[in-house]
Amino acid sequence: MDDRNLSVIVVPHGDLETRSFSVSYRKLKVLTITGGLLGLLICFVVASWFPVMLLAARVPGLKKQLIELEGERAKVAELARDLAEVEAQYDNIRKLLGADAPAAGSPPMLPPLRDSTKTDGTAPISTAPDLRRWPLNQRGFVTQNAGVGARGHPGIDIAVKNDSDVRAAGSGTIKSAGLDDVYGKYIVIDHGQGYMSVYGHANRLLVQPGDRVAAGDKIALSGSTGRSTAPHLHFEIRKDGAVMDPFSYVRQPK
Repeated sequence: MDDRNLSVIVVPHGDLETRSFSVSYRKLKVLTITGGLLGLLICFVVASWFPVMLLAARVPGLKKQLIELEGERAKVAELARDLAEVEAQYDNIRKLLGADAPAAGSPPMLPPLRDSTKTDGTAPISTAPDLRRWPLNQRGFVTQNAGVGARGHPGIDIAVKNDSDVRAAGSGTIKSAGLDDVYGKYIVIDHGQGYMSVYGHANRLLVQPGDRVAAGDKIALSGSTGRSTAPHLHFEIRKDGAVMDPFSYVRQPK
């Protein structure tokens, strides 16, 4: 046992009287150890709770972001519903007005379709000579796909604003270009090996029959001529007179 004491003498400034304090070495060791343990405990608690405190500080900001995201999601859902409704109304109007349907007693001036019309896309892309380019500079919105059967829709309709650039889907020769009661201002490109592409409802034609074009060449400006209810491009691909599914050849950009 260590019975020694530690004495501390305090001499106040300008005062002759002194004060002394005495503590045993044993108590001093106990106080030192206790203080050290208490300090370690405090450091451990602070280190443990510090990440929690940081997360707690972020909670108000996260709640605000969550509220904003919920609002944006609600707006997106509302826009999706509005778009679906507009698309359905547009499709109904097209059906009522007979958009892209042959007018009675006024057959199209384009090359006739075979009765064995098919849109199953069985022809591989590689068989078409250089026929892979999307016919517009932009994605557009496909309002109608190619139908099945001789009375089905013979191509796809892509909604775009007036005077958008119409591009050749592949290289070839302009077989015909003119005005039709149904297709409006149209262009037919002969790509060889029995393949042709058709572009309808243009506002302005930029090529003439006999012109040679390469894939991606600007051939027309989109519009709403002929039997059409809104600005769009009617696009077809034919093989030996049979309608093919354009999406078996071209790819709509993302």
